[in-house]
Amino acid sequence: MIYLIKPLIVNITIIFSLMFNANLFFPFSKRKPLTFKQQTILGLFSAFSAKLCMLYPIETLEDTNFDFRMIPILLVTLYGGWYPGLLCTAIVVIIRYSIGGEYVYVGIAVSIMAWGIGLLFRSVFLKSSNKVLYGMMVISFYYLGYIFILFSTVPFLNINFYMVYFLAFGITFTALIYTVEKLIIANQQFDETLYLDKLSTVGQMAAAFAHEIRNPITTVRGFIQFINNDTKDEKLKQFAPLILEELDRTNKIITNYLTVARPTNFSLTYIDVNKVLQDSVDLIRPFGSYRNVTIDLKLEGEHFIYSDELHLKQALMNIIKNGIEAVDEEQGGYVTIHKQTGEEKGTIVIEFTDNGVGMTEGQLEKIGLPYYTTKSKGTGLGSMITNRLIHEMKGKIQYESKVHIGTKVTVILPTIKNTS
Repeated sequence: MIYLIKPLIVNITIIFSLMFNANLFFPFSKRKPLTFKQQTILGLFSAFSAKLCMLYPIETLEDTNFDFRMIPILLVTLYGGWYPGLLCTAIVVIIRYSIGGEYVYVGIAVSIMAWGIGLLFRSVFLKSSNKVLYGMMVISFYYLGYIFILFSTVPFLNINFYMVYFLAFGITFTALIYTVEKLIIANQQFDETLYLDKLSTVGQMAAAFAHEIRNPITTVRGFIQFINNDTKDEKLKQFAPLILEELDRTNKIITNYLTVARPTNFSLTYIDVNKVLQDSVDLIRPFGSYRNVTIDLKLEGEHFIYSDELHLKQALMNIIKNGIEAVDEEQGGYVTIHKQTGEEKGTIVIEFTDNGVGMTEGQLEKIGLPYYTTKSKGTGLGSMITNRLIHEMKGKIQYESKVHIGTKVTVILPTIKNTS
């Protein structure tokens, strides 16, 4: 079996190297759906990887060609979808047919079957919490069909070869899934680092000019009130309330900028998350009713965190308020809040889902960034403050959205045991 080591290593190296290169073109992410162009590139990358594997096959008896070309087909279908998987499979089939040989149709059959198995299990695979374990289940189902075809058409191969081949095949496949999941996490952490760096820049700018602007605004507001009390000018009396209102709005914006700029002072306590969520919903429910939006709260289990209750409540209410404002007031809609135990040990997940106007991919990438907002009269500070508060609580916040369907905001927070 020593002669198998070289082609096995070559096949494994080809697949891993091209996977890392694909990640450079468009970083793997759970939150950003692939565009048609990205799906095409992913399909071509996978096909090229499969082609190189076919050029360096694990040669055995007669003209059979064993290699790992089915692994790129399975992976691209599971993660990318039917189109990149079909594109990769079609190219592989054409190449395998051009190679020819007595068992050409066997090679085509096992390649097409890889696409079918990936497509069959894709939906459940993406929802699974342990993708490595579920990937082992997927490869087991593929083995059943693959081995049946081989033993029906290629009976002369010895059992030792099968053991080495299928063992290496399975290990490579599960190792690739593990690596892809780690790349997704690393890309997400990199995005968060960039965001915090931009937030820090905004903080420095805000601290530099906010205090200087607030003092003259306070002076102007005082003089407007003083003049308005004694004036007989009807126009001044008419517009003075509007001037004062705009000055107060400007002052509120400056206050929000200062909230972003200065480090938040946390009063750390043991917090019952269920109570904070219930209080937040009770406080904002009248606003939802005014906007013709129903709020549905679902709590699974009891969870406690060690953080600042007021800041947590502020962050949660900002998210709920954004969801309410995203819903068309005339048509009405809903905001659902679902709290449950997280996939990662020692975490909780709070999902906020609305059926509002949604956001495009471009808007979704910019949400929470300095000065960016989708509202006509917004400043973007609400999302910035929310994101900052969640990060300071050692948590994570993720956004998913589709235009005319709605938005889902996922908050992940570390938990502690109840000490009471």
